[in-house]
Amino acid sequence: MKKTGFVFHELYTWHDTGNYAGFLAPGFPLQPGLHNENPETKRRFNNLLVASGLSNRLTPIEPREATEEEIMLFHTPDYVRKVKALSDGEGGDAGELTHVGKGSYEIAKLSAGGVIEAVNAVMSGKCDNAYALVRPPGHHADADTGRGFCIFGNVVIAARYALKHLNTKKIAVVDWDVHHGNGTETAFYNDPNVLTISLHQDNWYPQGRGLVADVGEGDGEGYNINLPLPPGSGVGAYKAAFERVVAPALRTFQPDLIFVASGFDASAFDPLGRQMMHSRGYAELTKIVMDAADDVCGGKIVMCHEGGYSAYYVPFCGLAVLEQLSGVNSGVEDPYLDFAAGMAKQDLQPAQNDLISEVESICQKYRLI
Repeated sequence: MKKTGFVFHELYTWHDTGNYAGFLAPGFPLQPGLHNENPETKRRFNNLLVASGLSNRLTPIEPREATEEEIMLFHTPDYVRKVKALSDGEGGDAGELTHVGKGSYEIAKLSAGGVIEAVNAVMSGKCDNAYALVRPPGHHADADTGRGFCIFGNVVIAARYALKHLNTKKIAVVDWDVHHGNGTETAFYNDPNVLTISLHQDNWYPQGRGLVADVGEGDGEGYNINLPLPPGSGVGAYKAAFERVVAPALRTFQPDLIFVASGFDASAFDPLGRQMMHSRGYAELTKIVMDAADDVCGGKIVMCHEGGYSAYYVPFCGLAVLEQLSGVNSGVEDPYLDFAAGMAKQDLQPAQNDLISEVESICQKYRLI
């Protein structure tokens, strides 16, 4: 068993993303409705942890608001002021597809601060690993603008905090959200001390980002890995990518701390992804990362919640990950698992294998595997 920390706060579910038509602002011909990035996926995830009894076996980590100084470890002062002004006023758009509601500034600071406190807990030895169920998400945000529902770059801020304050020399970020981790990639594109790995659906969001050839530049060349998996990739492709690229790269890089940007929108039932992952698959990916972390950094993993928009399925993916992180079996079975696992082409397919082989070759060129 592991001592697993858990970050959550009810205010995370109070971030108001407005009355949208999916992910677009309404207005004819788009009838107003529910924003894809709404509170229910996170609230129901937490609710299942409570109802299953697993939350009683986790170590609570109290979040706090990140300071403006901490936020500006990544973001520009002008952007921080813009978000605060929108939040203090009537809300509005902080960039591309990123709605700020009244009070969202403080909640976004609480989200970033929650991840920082998860890092503090793991690096101090209070916890072996941790999961931060925070909102709003962060991996798309750039230094000077919000993108893709993300206001502040939670992982980037927490990683830079660890590098600056916790005597951490090297960090790895593994992003399994179905969308490319563009904000994290941009932040560390020139940095040889941070290895960034993104597995995502090829050319989904942001389009034109996350290409195999995007390997970093300057001193950071070779330390950025992209695995743009074809639409329809299932557990077989994800496991192969983790076994052949992610885990070997982590073992070679030898980070002091591993972040996982944990979006569950690659699941078979997600409205904003076209992949076929399921809860057991996410548990298997978690185990692969944990085994690598045990070898290189004493198991120090901080998972930061990102996307995932199926309110009924995200909780089962999250429960499976936390069971694996903690070593505690809640006894709850995923009622959707047989449907997802039975989908055709779950095994590794030729085109997926070719993509993984291409990335393997690039990693070998840079001596990362």
